[in-house]
Amino acid sequence: MPGCSCFAGLVAVYFGIMIEKSTRYDRIRNLWAPWRMEYIESLHKGDEECFLCRYRDEVDNDEKNLVVWRGKKCLAVLNRFPYTGGHALVAPLKHVGELAKLDADTMLEMMEMLRDMQLVLAEAIHAEGFNIGINAGRCAGAGLPDHIHAHVVPRWGGDTNFMSVFDDVRVIPDSLHAIYQRIQQSAKKLHLPKLK
Repeated sequence: MPGCSCFAGLVAVYFGIMIEKSTRYDRIRNLWAPWRMEYIESLHKGDEECFLCRYRDEVDNDEKNLVVWRGKKCLAVLNRFPYTGGHALVAPLKHVGELAKLDADTMLEMMEMLRDMQLVLAEAIHAEGFNIGINAGRCAGAGLPDHIHAHVVPRWGGDTNFMSVFDDVRVIPDSLHAIYQRIQQSAKKLHLPKLK
C-alpha cells in the first residue's frame, strides 16, 4: 500500500494524529492517540469510584458529565472515550455487574433507552447503522466490569472497524459537548426518551 495521501497526512497533522511511516508494504502502521492514555491509566486505578455511580449522584452536573437522559431506573451518557462520535452508554442506576441481578423494570428501561438513543443519534448525527451491545466481564472488554452497561456505537458506511487508519482517514469533527447539544435538540424534536 502506498504511503498516506497528502490530504490524509494533513488531517493527521491537524488533529494531532501521528501515523508511523512504514518502509515495508506488509508492515502494520501505528496510529498514535495519546489522549487515550487517560482511559488506559484509569483501568489500573483499582477500586476507585465508579464514574456511572458518580454521574447518577451528581444530578446538577448532567451537562458536564454528558448525561443525556435520566430515567427511574437507568441513565444514558456519552462515552468520554468514544470509538466514534456519539458513542453512548446506557446503564442501570443500581451498581451491579451482571444482567441476572437486574429486575424486569430496569431491563425494560435499559432497552427503551437503547431504542431511543439509536433514534436520537440517527437524527442528531445522521448515523447510518449501530453496534449495540454489552461487554460483560473484563476479559470480554468491559472497562467497568462491576457496573453493567450497554454501548450504542454509531456507524457510517465506509468506516472500517471503528476507524480507518490508512488513506481513508475519517474524522468526526464534533466535540463531545457539541454532540451532546445536538442530541439534546434532536431528543426534544423527537419527544425522546419514551420511557414507561
